[in-house]
Amino acid sequence: MTPLLSIEHVSKAYDTTQALDDVSIEIQPNEFFALLGPSGCGKTTLLRSIAGFEDPDSGAISILGDDGTSMSLLSLPPNKRPVNLMFQSYALFPHMNVRKNIAYGLEREGLSRSEVDARVAEVLETVSLVDKAKARPAQLSGGQRQRVALARAIVKRPRLLLLDEPLSALDRKVRVEMQLELKRLQHEVGITFVVVTHDQEEAMSMADRIAVMHDGRVQQIADPVTLYSRPANVFVADFIGSGTLLPGEVSGDTFSALERRLPCNNASGVHGPAVLMLRPESVRVTPDDSDACLRGAVIETHFYGGSSITAIRVDGVEQPVVARSAGAPRYSMGEEVGLLWDADEAVVLAVGGSSETPP
Repeated sequence: MTPLLSIEHVSKAYDTTQALDDVSIEIQPNEFFALLGPSGCGKTTLLRSIAGFEDPDSGAISILGDDGTSMSLLSLPPNKRPVNLMFQSYALFPHMNVRKNIAYGLEREGLSRSEVDARVAEVLETVSLVDKAKARPAQLSGGQRQRVALARAIVKRPRLLLLDEPLSALDRKVRVEMQLELKRLQHEVGITFVVVTHDQEEAMSMADRIAVMHDGRVQQIADPVTLYSRPANVFVADFIGSGTLLPGEVSGDTFSALERRLPCNNASGVHGPAVLMLRPESVRVTPDDSDACLRGAVIETHFYGGSSITAIRVDGVEQPVVARSAGAPRYSMGEEVGLLWDADEAVVLAVGGSSETPP
């Protein structure tokens, strides 16, 4: 499939800070794509470069036109790009009602009154705000204002919609609801979404694919399941989800730590210092016995209704090993226990290896 958006070897520096360092990404038509990473990783600079508010120092950004041919975005001013950017602040006009906020961009383009009315009515239906058409932003909830901003962006029918931290201003309950709403709307309107976020849960719940960024570089591009279960490097493993990273050494196809061999199936191809990543749901806590991979003492337990978390202190390991299991905690503070996991569920990652950017 021909990508809708192609970002090729894009770099951008501010004085001595390298905001983007040789970034290459391909985004497919009708894809919900997330740029994920900590503050300062370059994701917003990349988004603004696509929108036209930043000029890269080098590289190319192109988009597939309606006629099926690729055209450079860097040669077009922001207002001529088939791209809309939905700002974090929503930037609604406080003196205009919902309908006028949504219609503003269409009216500036000089569309006929009948065309504007028809498209605004359609998008109000899509975002479930028909009954709020005459309300002003101050009369709306945070989630409703977010939907108005989204409606104003999609009513212009861009090929690509860019969203910069779109849910950060919402409280947790509304944010979870809007994550589902954004995904539903993206499928319904058939527009490619690119969202910038530092919230991994937000990216994992909404995106078809995610680019994890750090220090201006793409560390890995993959679907959420692959990012979680098969991270490309230690940074991605530590940034995505929770888990335990056990330091050790690889020799041949064997990972060793704490003077013992630990179960894993992907140590080949890694040499020397490494870490073994264990996700909480992969670790099983048992009564302390000779068959356990590791042994330790329970230092903390938490019950979350349907599941529980148990943290175990293992001698020689700096961070506790965390295990998640169904039901209430079965072990007490200070109790000696054993830890087991399947070799297929443990991931070995090189320490100090180069970042990986899969195609």
